[in-house]
Amino acid sequence: PTFNNLTYLQHLQLGHNHLTGPLPKNICIGRSLVYFGAMNNNLIGQIPSSLRDCKSLYGVRLEGNHLTGNISKTFGIYPNLSFIALSDNRFYGELSPKWSQCHNLQSLQIANNNITGKIPLELGHATQLQELNLSSNHLIGEIPKELGALTKLSRLSLSGNQLSGKIPFGIGLLSNLRQLNLASNKLSGSIPDQLGNCSRLRNLNLSRNNLRERIPFSISYINGLQSLDLSHNSLTGGIPRQLGELHSLKILDLSHNLLNGSIPKAFWDLHGLTIVNVSFNRLEDLQAYHEVSFDAIKNSKGLSSNATELRPHFVPSRANYGLKKATKDFILVVFPNIGGLLLLLIMVATFRWFCMKTPTKNSESTEEKNGDILTVLGFDGRILHDDIIEATENFSSNYCIGSGEYGTVYKATLRTGQVVAVKKFHQYVDNILNTSKAFESEIAALLEIKHRNIVQMYGFCKHRKHSFLVFEFVEKGSLKMVLSNNEQAEELDWKKRLNVVKGLANALSYMHHDCSQPIIHRDISSNNVLLDSDYEAHVSDFGTAKLLKPDSSSWTSPAGTHGYIAPELAYTMRADEKCDVYSFGVLTLEVLLGRHRGDLLSSTSASMSNDKQVLLQDEIDPRLPPPKNQVAKDIVRTIMIAVSCLNSNPQLRPTMKQVAQALSCKSHPLPSPFSTIACHG
Repeated sequence: PTFNNLTYLQHLQLGHNHLTGPLPKNICIGRSLVYFGAMNNNLIGQIPSSLRDCKSLYGVRLEGNHLTGNISKTFGIYPNLSFIALSDNRFYGELSPKWSQCHNLQSLQIANNNITGKIPLELGHATQLQELNLSSNHLIGEIPKELGALTKLSRLSLSGNQLSGKIPFGIGLLSNLRQLNLASNKLSGSIPDQLGNCSRLRNLNLSRNNLRERIPFSISYINGLQSLDLSHNSLTGGIPRQLGELHSLKILDLSHNLLNGSIPKAFWDLHGLTIVNVSFNRLEDLQAYHEVSFDAIKNSKGLSSNATELRPHFVPSRANYGLKKATKDFILVVFPNIGGLLLLLIMVATFRWFCMKTPTKNSESTEEKNGDILTVLGFDGRILHDDIIEATENFSSNYCIGSGEYGTVYKATLRTGQVVAVKKFHQYVDNILNTSKAFESEIAALLEIKHRNIVQMYGFCKHRKHSFLVFEFVEKGSLKMVLSNNEQAEELDWKKRLNVVKGLANALSYMHHDCSQPIIHRDISSNNVLLDSDYEAHVSDFGTAKLLKPDSSSWTSPAGTHGYIAPELAYTMRADEKCDVYSFGVLTLEVLLGRHRGDLLSSTSASMSNDKQVLLQDEIDPRLPPPKNQVAKDIVRTIMIAVSCLNSNPQLRPTMKQVAQALSCKSHPLPSPFSTIACHG
């Protein structure tokens, strides 16, 4: 009602607050509103009709809320609209071709919603577009060739959808394009040669598709290219030697393909290259492998028959995270399968060490001012730190995506375009870390963890002002959030849920049994399991993880999330692997029942107390259709395993290795139809 008298209102900025509830119905009652910003709040509900019909709008920013509604009906045609940002909301439906009738539209951002259907061909008529971001939705079909008409486009992101078909040749007509991200789709065919015409491109990401054939040498025409990610495809042939002409290149990821041959000698001249990953290919240039660790080359095809006899070589922990102060602007990166490249990087690092052997006064003062910064995986310590501070605006709450007992998590988009998660420790944790001698060694163990179902740690910063960890960013967020959202829970069908349980079991089995020193997570819960765009599980948050040492298994207080903590921790305070096994059992039931098992116990306590039978089909998540055939068998088997993990006697619980093995076996036939199988109290 307070907006009824604001008939001449033209500019309204309400962003970056803690506003709740729906948008006011009469927000644009005077039809004079030019700019409306309410981004990064907690607003809910649908877009009011007064805003939908407000033809005077020039700019709209509503990203980072919980707004909903059918995207095709919620917005109209705005002749003056220049930019609109609707990302990180809950809009659904298909994209309307009417956006093309906003003839002055320069920026359209609708990422991370629940948009379905195809990309309208008519978008090719919005010729003023400079930025188009439709990433992290559920778009299908092919990328319209009509987008090639958007010659002013500088940023195009369609990643994290289900787009199929070939990359249209018309993309090569986008001469002003600086960022192109088509990752995590179902694109096939070859990489078009025409991409070489995008001469202003800085970041190119085509990873996680099904692209085949050779890497076109025309990519070498993009002189200013800084980041190239073609990983997780089916590319064949050799690495083009012409890529050695990309002198601005800083990040190169060609891993998880079918590439063969050797590393081009032209790479010797790429002095700016800080991250290289060519692992999991069929490269054979491994003449230097006798000087590196077995783990660094064991996935290469060209490994000789006696290589398995090599003893692993461990370097001092400091060397793993960065060179000494005089060489802090270059980090040596060794990924699996790059044996020949190792020698190259060592020579470059040595050369730069001699060039920088005498630190300047400025570098000394900077070091004294900023403290000790340690890094891994190719990030320069100073650059990484400054980049994260800039990307999060000095850890502004606008970028906060979660908070826990030990720290706050922020989403940061680095200058390279890579998105990472940054966990900044609370001040009291900083104080502990600054006096902890074991911190670096424990972090070192976590940095060695490399598993497809465990969130990858990229690095860490230990600083007098603040300390933080840098992790892989996982797109769909926590399992808890997905299960609590009816629409997303329905998307997480039975097969995907069973795969989540298997992934979690494999991750814990790896931590308990395959690491150099066993690691206990101690806080397995649905909030600490993240799902990527394919609903693959990734275990996260090692804030309470601790290396299991013979002389240090007891902690002074129980850690973990209420409802997942093993009962013996309440009186023994002794954490071991069986505590994680118990938490796994609780979480497995939560995945299949659709809610925490405490909810199940409270809803069925009466029947259980009377020793009545409860049909299993009545207890599993009712939002999904009843399972059939093999899926029904697998669900029964998985629930039986989960129950065994909840044994009150820790010694009678299985190990996670046994659990992972059992889940990988084929399920036995059911003794009776699924609809008749009962649970007992």
